Amino acid sequence: MAASNEFLNKYGPTALVTGASSGIGKSFAELLAAKGFNLVLVARRLQQLEELASRLEAKCSIKVTICQADLGDDGAVRQILEATSELDIGLVVSNAGYGLKGDHAGHRPGDLTAMLMVNCNTPMLLANGFAPRLRARGKGGIIFTSSVEALLGMPYSAAYSATKGFVNRLSEALWGELTSDGIDVLAVCPGATATDALRRAGMDPATLPNVMSPDEVANLALDNVANGPVFLPSPHYEAMFKQLLAMPPRDALSAMAVSMKK
Repeated sequence: MAASNEFLNKYGPTALVTGASSGIGKSFAELLAAKGFNLVLVARRLQQLEELASRLEAKCSIKVTICQADLGDDGAVRQILEATSELDIGLVVSNAGYGLKGDHAGHRPGDLTAMLMVNCNTPMLLANGFAPRLRARGKGGIIFTSSVEALLGMPYSAAYSATKGFVNRLSEALWGELTSDGIDVLAVCPGATATDALRRAGMDPATLPNVMSPDEVANLALDNVANGPVFLPSPHYEAMFKQLLAMPPRDALSAMAVSMKK
């Protein structure tokens, strides 16, 4: 309990979580509620947010504020900043994001632009808007949900891996800018995680090796928020990418292209 109180004291009393209606974002919300945080939950799907908020308020005796927003819209971050202007937010979890898999030339330009807005523009502007508030508090943190695909340009996942590479570079730079102000910055880079994204891609998480649960990813991210700027929660993927990055880039990319095409 003492450790939990220490965590709440540094990063509370309120945490903001984007992409909170499912997957890793939902796990972040549940774990933070259990630690006593009030929450601001952001996602497009209002019904899921309302159900989650109602359950967490009843179970954890906290206050939950819902902010329905489409993070692909130009004004979404401004909407979030305005909705939270009176709240003392000490932890910003920029979790929302999604990927497009397959041959890069086969994607529609509008779909690529929409993914860029959610995966890059939103975390960039959230950090831009909340950094002054966190500095004024003199403590707090920012967590970005990235991906192991940020570590190497991934054939057949070209744009997605590029967006997550952006997130990692953003996290690294902000860690350098904000650490001396008492603000922790972390990009958590999960590998395969048992979320709806896997199922939408036609894969059954139960049949795949080395798949983590959303709870495991979120819990490890919270445990390591002070150990930024980049953190890989999966020992399997950490070892795999360490091996890939030790190879000449052309060899690593050729190997990944063959693997991904299968």
